[in-house]
Amino acid sequence: MEWKDTELGQERTFSRRSFLKLSGLLGAGVATVALVPAAAEAVKFDRKRYKVSSTRLALGTVVSMTLIHESRDRAQEAMGRAFEEMERLSGILNRYDSVTAVGLLNHEGRLNDAPPEVCKVISRAMHHYRLTGGAFDITVQPVVDLFKQRFETPGPLSVPEYELERMLKLVDSRSIVLGPRQIRFSQPGMGVTLDGIAKGYIVDRASELLERLGVPDHLLNAGGDIRTRGERSDGKPWSVAIQDPDKQGNYPDVIRMRNGAVATSGNYEVYFDREKMVHHIVDPGSGRSPRLHASVSVRAGTAMDADALATGVFVMNPAQGLRLIEGLTDCDTLVIERSGRTWKSAGWKSAAR
Repeated sequence: MEWKDTELGQERTFSRRSFLKLSGLLGAGVATVALVPAAAEAVKFDRKRYKVSSTRLALGTVVSMTLIHESRDRAQEAMGRAFEEMERLSGILNRYDSVTAVGLLNHEGRLNDAPPEVCKVISRAMHHYRLTGGAFDITVQPVVDLFKQRFETPGPLSVPEYELERMLKLVDSRSIVLGPRQIRFSQPGMGVTLDGIAKGYIVDRASELLERLGVPDHLLNAGGDIRTRGERSDGKPWSVAIQDPDKQGNYPDVIRMRNGAVATSGNYEVYFDREKMVHHIVDPGSGRSPRLHASVSVRAGTAMDADALATGVFVMNPAQGLRLIEGLTDCDTLVIERSGRTWKSAGWKSAAR
């Protein structure tokens, strides 16, 4: 079976095995939002400020940074340190490497002297588990790995119901025991995937670092997890276009932000069948892929919260998702069903308004 990726205007074809190696098979949501505009340059905008932009491969995706500052050298130095911080945190939170903290937790079922970054992300993930009524659950890792194993095996893609039921018994964030610098699972065989929240956390940390280094005006885009602070070079808010689920360049909406974040979960980035009915987002209750939505975008105060909420709302039906988001402070959502029907929370503001 072959897979085509047309992101960034390039079409690439993958075999099953090579696709899995490159994608990492995200377990709880790929956030995809398009940045407007995108650039890789260092130019003087006016007599006082430079716009410094760079795009690199990091965190298993494409990461873009755009910084506005009166000193080009200072902006470039701050950007380099922000990329270094992203790589440092990735080395802690990546579950695909057995020697990382999260890799050891999944292998051993417990982690003593856990890094504070891991404790913070898992604690926030457990918060979103409770907030979404279980729709966002980082313990879906055994189910994700089951599909990954089946995907790597030649032949029709199918998962026997008895195998799925066995893995679903291990899915329950309430079975995570989190203490001071210690994390353990109460059931043998459990595991966590932080793909639906860790990238947002890393983006937030990089943004905080840029702020501390004296570069308050910036936009970060890590494979669709977007964090903005301050304003762009012309003094206006940053503009962000929501990714088209059909990848035809017809952006469903454009929003403007100064200080905030937005993330999108969609069924179009990593999927197992040509009909896109079996994809990377897992319903923790059924172990299957939600089939109602094409994409869910969430705007929130942090990229970590936007990331997790977008995945959780994707698992819910639209009415449930809107009720959840409208009950939260400083959060809004745009939901696009597979049928094309669009739902917006009351506070979602398009740039055209």
